[in-house]
Amino acid sequence: MWLNDQKIIPSAIRRYRKALAASTPRHIVIDGLFDQQKLDSICAVLQQEQYWHSQKHSYSALYVDESQWHATPDTERFVQRDLWQGYIAVANHAQSAIALEFLQFLRGTEFMALLSKIFDVQVTDIHVAKPEINTNFFRLGARDFVNQHADDSPGREICLLLYLNKDWSNEQGGELVFMGKDDHSVTIAPLYNRCVLFDPSSEGSEHWVKAVTHGAAAAYRYNVTSWYWSE
Repeated sequence: MWLNDQKIIPSAIRRYRKALAASTPRHIVIDGLFDQQKLDSICAVLQQEQYWHSQKHSYSALYVDESQWHATPDTERFVQRDLWQGYIAVANHAQSAIALEFLQFLRGTEFMALLSKIFDVQVTDIHVAKPEINTNFFRLGARDFVNQHADDSPGREICLLLYLNKDWSNEQGGELVFMGKDDHSVTIAPLYNRCVLFDPSSEGSEHWVKAVTHGAAAAYRYNVTSWYWSE
């Protein structure tokens, strides 16, 4: 229903596993993994301005409030972006349900089984206290940023990034950059229905996002971020 069946056939899985073994960091890029018509419906939901909330992280504390943020030096700030408040959206607008349904699919048995097969590790939410907070939509504007950081929390096996930016061009910025190996960074454009899966504990997996340009035709860069743990 949500997945493009041609992207999950056995030969494709073998290619993904081979690419993981050959890359630094261990990552794969899959274009067109999800059903595009359904993603189009989600994109319409994400245009509802009232359901976005500013989120700020420093290197020493997550979810910093405004007073803490103003007291934090620029060099200690690593995330400023907007978070989608899906449960509020669904409660007020029935058409928003498809976006929440997709987030739930990404944490469901079918999709986690696919990830387990690709990465050859058993991912599960059995020991995750609040799994739903680990999968959500985010957006970045020209004033926002995601600076260099690692996602290698204990037990975290896989990170997913899915981009929802139609007609995105190189001039608009917003590229994901992995540190890579031996000064060879890896840069990935945030193109529509492009899914990036990576092992956050692998060499070179520290990453950041290039700034969205002020002159971008689209006001925001949209993506889903999701984290997965093993048993």
